[in-house]
Amino acid sequence: MSQGTRAAGAAAASDVAAHARRRRTFAVISHPDAGKSTLTEALALHAKVIAEAGAVHGKSGRSGVVSDWLEMERARGISITSAALQFEYDDTVINLLDTPGHSDFSEDTYRVLAAVDSAVMLLDAAKGLEPQTLKLFDVCRHRGIPVMTFINKFDRPGRSALQLCDELSHRLDLQPMPLTWPVGEPGEFRGVLDCSDGSYTRFHRTAGGASAAPEDHLDARQAEVEEGAEWTRAREESELLAESGGTFDVERFLDGTATPVLFGAAVLNFGVRQLLDLLVRLAPRPEPRLDVGEQPRALDAPFSAFVFKVQTGMDRAHRDRLAFARVCSGRFERGMVVTHAATGKPFATKYAQQVFGQQRDSLDVAYPGDVIGLVNASALGIGDTLYEGKTDVRFPGLPQFAPQHFAVVRATDSGRFKQFRRGIAQLEQEGIVQVLRSEIRGDAAPVLAAVGPMQFDVATQRLSTEFGVPIQLDHLPYSVVRRLADPQQRATVDAGSRSEVLQRTDGAELALFNDRIALGMIQRQHPGLSLEPLVAGED
Repeated sequence: MSQGTRAAGAAAASDVAAHARRRRTFAVISHPDAGKSTLTEALALHAKVIAEAGAVHGKSGRSGVVSDWLEMERARGISITSAALQFEYDDTVINLLDTPGHSDFSEDTYRVLAAVDSAVMLLDAAKGLEPQTLKLFDVCRHRGIPVMTFINKFDRPGRSALQLCDELSHRLDLQPMPLTWPVGEPGEFRGVLDCSDGSYTRFHRTAGGASAAPEDHLDARQAEVEEGAEWTRAREESELLAESGGTFDVERFLDGTATPVLFGAAVLNFGVRQLLDLLVRLAPRPEPRLDVGEQPRALDAPFSAFVFKVQTGMDRAHRDRLAFARVCSGRFERGMVVTHAATGKPFATKYAQQVFGQQRDSLDVAYPGDVIGLVNASALGIGDTLYEGKTDVRFPGLPQFAPQHFAVVRATDSGRFKQFRRGIAQLEQEGIVQVLRSEIRGDAAPVLAAVGPMQFDVATQRLSTEFGVPIQLDHLPYSVVRRLADPQQRATVDAGSRSEVLQRTDGAELALFNDRIALGMIQRQHPGLSLEPLVAGED
């Protein structure tokens, strides 16, 4: 290798590392109705990439939030699919992933968490930690994802700041480290005390919260004069928490034993700028990802990425298909030909796009941490790896959740069977539902398997609106599923009065049972039956 070639390679590696340091890739997670999509929009507003914030049930003349674009999302006021927003704030590139708010779509949320470097845990000040939040936090802890906490809706009556921090400590074994502290009781929220320097930021409302909230910045002496007892209480409470171990420590944040805490009201844009500044300052930068052999893929290695989401129907005019991929290493350039690890075949990236909710623009280059959209990527599936160069690269696949709800689906118009079959295949590729089949049921009556029943609602609407196929769903009584390790034992399970074996598209043989009693009965009758949990650790 010539000296000039080595120098060029070193310069390229340095360029990749410099761009990676500018990236912050994170997800917003919460229980439904905690204000997650509203916060996502407020962050974009403070970064000045949108001119006005909307609301899901938008007021007259105002649009819905940019991250909720499906008809069902706008109608029901919840996120049912993840969304990606990329924008710049100061000199930092933000890759923000909004996650589904309903537990029925937790599998989609899990995929998103596989693609981020940190998470913002959003809590409702009135409700505190809720079941879905607890589950999502457990996923973050398992994956080693640092979590910062934003306590939302402090403009409404709710629990005290001390109660909410105490809940984090006792229910999650997570030390709260407040960076801001609310001045004013919940429902009388005025502003925040900056725990690092003791200054005061006072917020002012805008019409409907459509624009960034104006702020007054006062020193501690001025704050005490103007806010009196409320300021004194805020200062004393924040000092009490600091003395009990709540002083900020970046190492504890990164190792997952503590969480920075901020207070605000996303719908009014109160405290949002402080959160955005925190993300830029403290959120982890992209680091080398482990491949299937648990070897770290260096950031300056040739381009590699993995697909964590597939979505169609974002552009109604074209009905194209978009694969979302997280860049793990190297410099991506639109038009480069990469290798699809699952097939070993070349994949052209001519139609790469940058995504901002439903809006999309052509993307020329991307770096580690970025999320790129690949259009008409029919060959790509969730968990697939793409890479440049001759050395094979594979990142770990994304596991499927164990379904708990099952229904036979049929097209009510037999003349639309071709469209029906194409629609079912598309929903399966996107991970909207799992699709199970058997020779007895046939292709005209596959079984849809879902983590939650709302997935059936999405499937029904998508088939009707995108493929013009009205369907009939016949729900099955099964609620317990196991993997049948030995296909030769299929007849044994099929012979049961409350069990059946169906095959997933990946070839897995799934044994379905009405309930745990039915499962236990067949295991006692046939002790040699090879049944395995679909998810590690499942009973």
